[in-house]
Amino acid sequence: MSDRPARILVVGGGYVGMYTALRLQRLLKPGEAHVTVVSPDPYMTYQPFLPEAAAGLISPRHVVVPLRRVLNRCTVVAGDVMSVDHAARTAQVETLASREAGTGPAPVAYDQLVLCPGSVSRVLPVPGLAEHGIGFKSVEEAIGLRNHVLEQLDIASSTRDVAARQAALTFVFVGGGYAGVEALAELEDMARYACRYYHNIRPEEMKWTLVEASDRVLPEVGPQLGVYTVRELRRRGIDVRLETRLESCTDRVIALSDGARFSARTLVWTAGVRPHPVLAETGLPLDDRGRLTCTPSLRVDGVEDAWSAGDAAAVPDLTRPGELCPPNAQHAVRQARTLAANVAATLRGGTVKDYRHRYAGSVASLGLHKGVAHVYGRKLKGYPAWLMHRTYHLSRVPTVNRKARVAAEWTLAGLFKREIVSLGSLEKPRAEFELVAESVRRPERDER
Repeated sequence: MSDRPARILVVGGGYVGMYTALRLQRLLKPGEAHVTVVSPDPYMTYQPFLPEAAAGLISPRHVVVPLRRVLNRCTVVAGDVMSVDHAARTAQVETLASREAGTGPAPVAYDQLVLCPGSVSRVLPVPGLAEHGIGFKSVEEAIGLRNHVLEQLDIASSTRDVAARQAALTFVFVGGGYAGVEALAELEDMARYACRYYHNIRPEEMKWTLVEASDRVLPEVGPQLGVYTVRELRRRGIDVRLETRLESCTDRVIALSDGARFSARTLVWTAGVRPHPVLAETGLPLDDRGRLTCTPSLRVDGVEDAWSAGDAAAVPDLTRPGELCPPNAQHAVRQARTLAANVAATLRGGTVKDYRHRYAGSVASLGLHKGVAHVYGRKLKGYPAWLMHRTYHLSRVPTVNRKARVAAEWTLAGLFKREIVSLGSLEKPRAEFELVAESVRRPERDER
């Protein structure tokens, strides 16, 4: 046994990655192991708050948790793991510096591998989707979508072209899961409120459409609350189209499988996720959906010193024999605790434990003071469900600092009016400088 500290490499800084590293730095003694976390972003995004960030109810900086602050005893590397050679116990890591310098990935050695890169958006080969679609998986996308929606109101308010106005006021969301339903509900709420400041736009002129390929929305909350959600959205004038697929969106013309065709300047794609592509570059066993095949102890099946959990892992659900744990935040956070304890036990020659957790239920927001919840067998609707949604997620957002800031923002939002300003120019901070630079270069070219 080497006298040097064990090297633990955590791939991914999401729910599983951050909570596993956080738990490890509490369980391990100083000098017992060195934990390195490799993540494309130096922060963890609390995704259940993305809809409220998009609606302006929470500041974007309070939706993310800086990894270097909470993982003060770990080494955080901003970069991507490109491949893994588990037989050699090395991973090829490309950092921001190596990418800019063009030097390529560098090897990082490890003794224990925690592979939890999460998932990426599942984009289907729909004509026009790559050109016009907007995702809703990161805080950048959420804030970009907020700016985009408000900009469409500005366009509609200032144009005399009827067709352009109708396209600007048409918003299409594809996917009836948590992300699609909550994002649509919160943004529709925000846009309806914003219309009071536009003298020539009435809320009834906006067309909001939810497209879902299956026969119901929010399957996690159960059929009854799913039906209620559809009824509630339709009562608000939202066009919910079940058993319908997006066939194309070329030139911003939406074509649906039910024959509908209309122009829209906003297309939000939330139709599912798929495992991170790096899993295919590890040589580790995968299931038919591309996830790592894991045992109940969260060890990669048949592989020593490799662990996984969350979206990237197919973990047997011991409370429901024959089924797998659903890839949601509730399981990810709890799996991370078990995973960290098992890694620590392995380093000390102890016994690992199986992950077992009975699903507590689901909560979803449908806009301000509206929601649905199915928790411990009890079904809630409207304001009680919305309050349950906020209470649950406030208790789960990491760090006391974030809890206090989010609670303060909710309080202020209840006391004062919404902020409806679009800050789309923040996405291109050098635009004015580049415009001036181009105006200087143009006369020089003309002289030549």
